[in-house]
Amino acid sequence: MSSSPLRLTALDAVHRSLGATMTDFAGWDMPLRYGSERDEHHAVRTAAGLFDLSHMGEITVTGPQAAALLDHALVGNIGGVRTGRARYTMICSEDGGILDDLIVYRLAESEYMVVANASNAQVVLDALVERGAGFDAEVRDDRDAYALLAVQGPESPGIVKALTDADLDGLKYYAGLPGTVAGVPALIARTGYTGEDGFELFVKPEHAVELWQALTKAGEGVGLTPCGLSCRDTLRLEAGMPLYGHELSTALTPFDAGLGRVVKFEKEGDFVGRTALEAAAERAASAPPRVLVGLVAEGRRVPRAGYRVVADGEVIGEVTSGAPSPTLGKPIAMAYVDAAHSAPGTAGVGVDIRGSHEPYEVVALPFYRREK
Repeated sequence: MSSSPLRLTALDAVHRSLGATMTDFAGWDMPLRYGSERDEHHAVRTAAGLFDLSHMGEITVTGPQAAALLDHALVGNIGGVRTGRARYTMICSEDGGILDDLIVYRLAESEYMVVANASNAQVVLDALVERGAGFDAEVRDDRDAYALLAVQGPESPGIVKALTDADLDGLKYYAGLPGTVAGVPALIARTGYTGEDGFELFVKPEHAVELWQALTKAGEGVGLTPCGLSCRDTLRLEAGMPLYGHELSTALTPFDAGLGRVVKFEKEGDFVGRTALEAAAERAASAPPRVLVGLVAEGRRVPRAGYRVVADGEVIGEVTSGAPSPTLGKPIAMAYVDAAHSAPGTAGVGVDIRGSHEPYEVVALPFYRREK
């Protein structure tokens, strides 16, 4: 059986010219790393990193009832988002399971852009189309209309500022504004997935190479480094940010994931999954079955997703993400563990790594928080 060819971003030739190691990610051929993923990670923490995120799924919702459609389809209060701002939210199934976590940008009074994870973009698109029946609004697949570049790290404001006259100083976290960067029309958003300050730049695919080159030149003197998906994963892990398919899934509600705050029961009207989520909220308030925690290794062995968390010879949970932390200099993991073992400092917790119970310290998330 022939598999469909991998999709290429507009920056594919650039990645290859830089010697990137490429990988299949959700059907896209994406750069995993260009050189040392550790160096790329440190560049984002100390200077700046440049990412191609064009695999993300953009869906535009427009029309007089665009806000009403999104309030019905998603768990957040989207109608309450001001023009020019963004909100982290989720789309759930009728039984409360998480279909995807999303960022929704309100671009105009009756225009929104929903950004879905690459692996779930089609699922989200189909759900929005189905849930939009009866609303005076249009759901449009804009995945091919955008390339997405991200500049992340403490030097990122200076780099982007050198290429735009947009008011970056006035641009708050989780906000976006239209402007030009290096002469390229862009939606400039102060969002990211690294735990650092930074920007995500949505542009037409035909402008992606030009913008990448301009950013590279502007960042030459301050340590801007091209970065792949591998260091993006260790950065988000240190920042305690969930990844769909690891910390989030259809088997979990937002309350199970410790993210019940994104569910807005107080908004007007019904929304998909409401009844199930109200029951999940009650369960979480009385006796949460498992809690998402951080684990820091006492030794050097690295935990991986699916490894069992143990205490007193009993399995008490499961690792969802694990990796060596370049910032902490130790292996770290996120894991769902029984509530009785979830308090920071809980003694006697280990991870079963190939039959050996390696000692781990339970810590509060995130592992890393940048200085403001």
